[in-house]
Amino acid sequence: MQKRKICVVVTARPSYSRIKTALTALKNHPEVELQLVVAASALLDRYGRAIDYIKNDGFSIDAKVFNVLEGENLTAAAKTTGIGILELSSVFENLQPDIVVTVADRFETMATAIAASYMNIPLAHIQGGEVTGNIDEKVRHSITKLADYHLVASEDAKERVLKLGEEPSSVFNTGCPSIDIAKEIQNNKELSFDPYQKYGGVGAHPDLSQGYWVVMQHPVTNEYKDSRKHIETTLEAIRQQTNKPVLWFWPNVDAGSDGTSTGIRSYREKHDLEHVHFFKNMQGDDFLNLLDHSKGLIGNSSVGIRECAYLGVPVINIGSRQNRRQRGENVIDVTYDTQAIRAAMQEIENKPRPNSVNIYGEGDAGEKIADVLAKVELKFHKTISY
Repeated sequence: MQKRKICVVVTARPSYSRIKTALTALKNHPEVELQLVVAASALLDRYGRAIDYIKNDGFSIDAKVFNVLEGENLTAAAKTTGIGILELSSVFENLQPDIVVTVADRFETMATAIAASYMNIPLAHIQGGEVTGNIDEKVRHSITKLADYHLVASEDAKERVLKLGEEPSSVFNTGCPSIDIAKEIQNNKELSFDPYQKYGGVGAHPDLSQGYWVVMQHPVTNEYKDSRKHIETTLEAIRQQTNKPVLWFWPNVDAGSDGTSTGIRSYREKHDLEHVHFFKNMQGDDFLNLLDHSKGLIGNSSVGIRECAYLGVPVINIGSRQNRRQRGENVIDVTYDTQAIRAAMQEIENKPRPNSVNIYGEGDAGEKIADVLAKVELKFHKTISY
């Protein structure tokens, strides 16, 4: 029997952790030939070269697509998407996949969805149906309308996809593959590696044994002109509030990331940040291990909404980037305000760790996704009923 060719496109470092366990399950599935395409910022050094981690995890790369345009502004994002469509069309023509898989809501994923749809290749979308605000929400729901199969991460997301008019037989609540990784590391009673030694980075090497904070803050695309001001607010809160170690991660390749990066560099030149260390990237399991043993996460990353809910890690969610997303009791929402961030840090210091909740799955999403993709009826057309 000929194996079904499943082509997964990974475009950024968070996308890899969102799909890693599904890639493993697809690679090991007896009825599947996994095709893996790595594109966009997942190939670039300044965003941590996720491709290195992909290779180290034992995956073979079938194609690379270099399509990120310099600038990190709205025009560059639009043109990067256009280049992606051109390049991925050629990749799909060469690979001849039976199904193409695109992940989540980043702007680069739109290129995958458009290229596959216009080439009559069945399209599967991981993590549709969620709400986040800004351009990401437009991208996510647009891909839902282009996709033939929907592998959602929660019941709330499933209901929303159905309300968008999708056929119930094509919507599957598999959970989120990143929760699979969280489940694996949950039994680690302590931090299992030295982040300075393993990942380098920039800054001082404060002692982590008495507790530390993790910061991951990205620009918001519809507020990108304020990205420098937003990051300076967080930096000032960190400087004023705590002398405990802070492990800070570089932003994604979004419109406004230049402002975020410039803000960090400029602030470091003017202020003493001896308790802060900066990293570009980290393997998914190490990053979750790091989070699991931290005092909490500060910023606006979706990891605070998903994996931290499962792990019971306190989160200070800043601004509108995760607006209206379903969340657990581990999240404290604040505005871009130094005093509000400081107050939330103090609140976390003074209260018990939150309980774990399974909003986004129970740790078996990868196997579920592989099983659906291996067996679902192939189709690339649909009629929507409202």
